[in-house]
Amino acid sequence: MATPTIPESQPDIATITRPWGHFEQYAHNQPVTVSLMHVHEGETLSLQSHTRRAELWIVLDDGARVEVDDDVRHPRAGDKVWIPLGARHRLASERGTVRVLEVAFGDWQLNDIRRYEDVYQRPAQES
Repeated sequence: MATPTIPESQPDIATITRPWGHFEQYAHNQPVTVSLMHVHEGETLSLQSHTRRAELWIVLDDGARVEVDDDVRHPRAGDKVWIPLGARHRLASERGTVRVLEVAFGDWQLNDIRRYEDVYQRPAQES
């Protein structure tokens, strides 16, 4: 099976208007993996990168702290964060449970995670 194409920059997000309102389309007929992450208050994901996927994070709740390489942000609910292929990144919750919808472009595999820092003492590389 061929590795799906990984965009170099955040793909366009289409806004489709309907009589009842609108919807945003993050990927149209593309191979992606969609996950809903829940990060409890005070908890953090490892500082990590990936060699086979890029990610678009759609923040659903206020209270998130996001690192992408050297950029630290506090996105609001509804903000989008692009995680390029190979970028070091991390998500944490500073207030309440934070939910982030992740749209991963590329080959989503656990062994694609390279950890640089991890408060839970997990290995640097998943197997």
